[in-house]
Amino acid sequence: MRTVTTGREMSKSPKQIAARALEVARETLPTYSSRRSRHDFTQHQLFAMATLRQFFRMDYRGFVALLADSSDLREVLGLTKVPHFTTLGVAEKRLFRRGSSMS
Repeated sequence: MRTVTTGREMSKSPKQIAARALEVARETLPTYSSRRSRHDFTQHQLFAMATLRQFFRMDYRGFVALLADSSDLREVLGLTKVPHFTTLGVAEKRLFRRGSSMS
């Protein structure tokens, strides 16, 4: 069996994935989607949570329960509170909309 080298580091650690997703989001996304938004969570945090949810292959409610139980993940993400599951759903639809320029 031949291994393929992609030039990218792969990780199975949720904390490392969260930290890298936050880093990528900070480089590419504005902090908030609107000046008038509630500013409870940054787009960086929401992007990282969406990435982790997909990594774990969980539904929104299950992922929110996981966040509530994992102080380590909340710390890496910089969360002071856990979002409602609908917050994640709406954010993912906005963040991963096809053809979105994120402006």
